[in-house]
Amino acid sequence: MAARAARKRPVEYSILYTATLCLLAFGAVMVYSASSAESLLSGPGDPSYYLKRYLMYGLVGLVVMHLTSRHGLKLIRAATPILLIGSFVLTVAVMLPGLGVTINGATRWLGAGPLQFQPSELLKVSIVLYAAQVLSTRPKTTQSFKGLVSPLLIVVAVACLLLLKQPDMGTALVICLAIGTLLIAAGTPIRLLGTIFGTLLVLALIVALLEPYRRARMTSFLDPFSDAGGAGFQAVQALTAIGSGGEFGVWLGESVQKIFYLPEAHTDMILAVIGEELGLVGIMGVIGLYGMLGFAGLRAAKLARDLHAKLLAAGITSLILCQATLNVFAVLGMAPLTGVPLPFLSYGSTNLVVLMGAMGLLLNVAATGGQARRAGKPRLEAIEGGRDAEDRDRRGRHGGARRAGSRDR
Repeated sequence: MAARAARKRPVEYSILYTATLCLLAFGAVMVYSASSAESLLSGPGDPSYYLKRYLMYGLVGLVVMHLTSRHGLKLIRAATPILLIGSFVLTVAVMLPGLGVTINGATRWLGAGPLQFQPSELLKVSIVLYAAQVLSTRPKTTQSFKGLVSPLLIVVAVACLLLLKQPDMGTALVICLAIGTLLIAAGTPIRLLGTIFGTLLVLALIVALLEPYRRARMTSFLDPFSDAGGAGFQAVQALTAIGSGGEFGVWLGESVQKIFYLPEAHTDMILAVIGEELGLVGIMGVIGLYGMLGFAGLRAAKLARDLHAKLLAAGITSLILCQATLNVFAVLGMAPLTGVPLPFLSYGSTNLVVLMGAMGLLLNVAATGGQARRAGKPRLEAIEGGRDAEDRDRRGRHGGARRAGSRDR
């Protein structure tokens, strides 16, 4: 039975599952490579400290992914309001004195010691799930700005304000981009989309220019080498690492920049270590895996059976791709640094487990819709066709008998 079920799984499911496992396996290798030296010399003294934790949270994520891939889609409609409210409560709790944990000037975590949780990671997934539910149950809301404001845009705005307070502008940008992609998938008119995106762009520029450190990041992005020892230090070190790698890299474990030169080498900047050790080939391999996720996820959305499943698959796919795109652009010097981790590759317990759970929902849509439905249609048509043939044959026999009886009379 298990082998038969595996054969019936559509190609989208197989691509999503394979690409996710490849990213996890590659992430384990690169987290160890990027963190071992610093962990040994200035950390806990164990070169495999972050590898062990990555593997532990990866196993938890795999369990969550398999659970949501089997049963998540049935429960997600009822669970979405609970997840949204819970994530908002936890995000507010981060800012309460004595509860939030501050690291590198940002208060984004709850917990103590090695057991820390980042509520913003759960918040961004909850908002995408909520948006998919709202847009599927009220499809007419996408036709006017007023219709979008009350059920959706107010919730997104409040979430972004809470994230900016932490501060965490990177996650706020990921949420806005994912919701924008979801609005496109829901059929929002181009003129309305232009108005929303234009307003968000102006607000993002104002927010970036108001804070001194964000303003420094903006100016260092334009010319990081003008302040290579200050605001542009991390960008310069990332570009140096990628440039040192060339086409094929210096090989695994041989990176120099990761040792006290490149900040956050095993988290936000892991792509720079990949570029130095595996070169352009390694970076293109990572982009190719995300391309596979994007292709299979959007195709699963296209082939899904109902509007909610379509939007849910499109929202989760866009969330992963938007986060990956922001990270890749920042590391390559094509966008300001935002502190967004690379999905499934960067070290980060909450981000890994939450995204694995979201991937399980996407796998559920891919397994139950699209190819599975199309595979069932021919069997149904064959059964109906067989019944029609039997009816025609039966009518033919009865008609022949009646004609024969009339000739006998």
